[in-house]
Amino acid sequence: MHKQTIEYHDLWAFSHFNVPNNQPDVQNRNHTNLRRKLLHATFGVFFCGLNHLIPKAKFVPGMTILTSATLIMELLRYRKGFGWMNSILHFILGSSLRKHEMDGKFTGSFYYFLGVTTTAALYPKSCATLGILQLAIADPTASYFGRKTRHIYWSRIENGLGGIGRNKGMLGFLGGALACVPFNYRLLSLAKFSAEKAGVATALIPGGRQALLLASVALGMAGAFADLAVPTPTLTLPKRVCGIRVPPFHVDDNFVVPVVSGYACTKIFAALGWPATLELAPFMWL
Repeated sequence: MHKQTIEYHDLWAFSHFNVPNNQPDVQNRNHTNLRRKLLHATFGVFFCGLNHLIPKAKFVPGMTILTSATLIMELLRYRKGFGWMNSILHFILGSSLRKHEMDGKFTGSFYYFLGVTTTAALYPKSCATLGILQLAIADPTASYFGRKTRHIYWSRIENGLGGIGRNKGMLGFLGGALACVPFNYRLLSLAKFSAEKAGVATALIPGGRQALLLASVALGMAGAFADLAVPTPTLTLPKRVCGIRVPPFHVDDNFVVPVVSGYACTKIFAALGWPATLELAPFMWL
């Protein structure tokens, strides 16, 4: 694989860095990239399960270590002498990567791990689990439906509504929200609302099936709206802050979606009279 040396002006590095060249399978932001979306959903469900099964006192420190290690990798992989990191990253993830992630920007992995870590640290376990679930489902499905309906011009938000939804679409938002509903409904329907075993009768659920459906839809809409609120292209820090070079941190939906969804979950539970510490079924959907 050929390499070329490119002057870097987005990261804090002061030297040159190596970027693998001639990577025809690396996709740009406008490509549907189903492999990336499947990987996104799979990792989301995986971390959702880990957050559910592992005690918070262990899960949050573990995710903090993973997030910190990923940040170090992101900061180093464009510096001179660390180009091999890009080669390994491309070898492992291949076409799941986007072009800008191999051209000087951070990968979505850092923001993904940061979003999961922050959500797990801030909210009760059940709300954090549901927040991470919206990241797993709403984000990739909203993107998929948005790409598939981009030719329906009336649904597009070209320049954004007050900065929200720039270059995204309402049909993508609706598709992402609706895709979450069956997963949310099943998960909540098996939750432990009383002293009995998980999977209790609907009569024991405050508000009954109507409340379950309302919560499921509201959670899906919260996740999809959080994704919609992040503009495309993303807002990135300037190259210098107070004259100091800074890394190219940006507002990323992988961070925004779980944090906003977890917060929304606490408010939805409170509005329905459900405890924020609602215990989900041991095996979640089973």
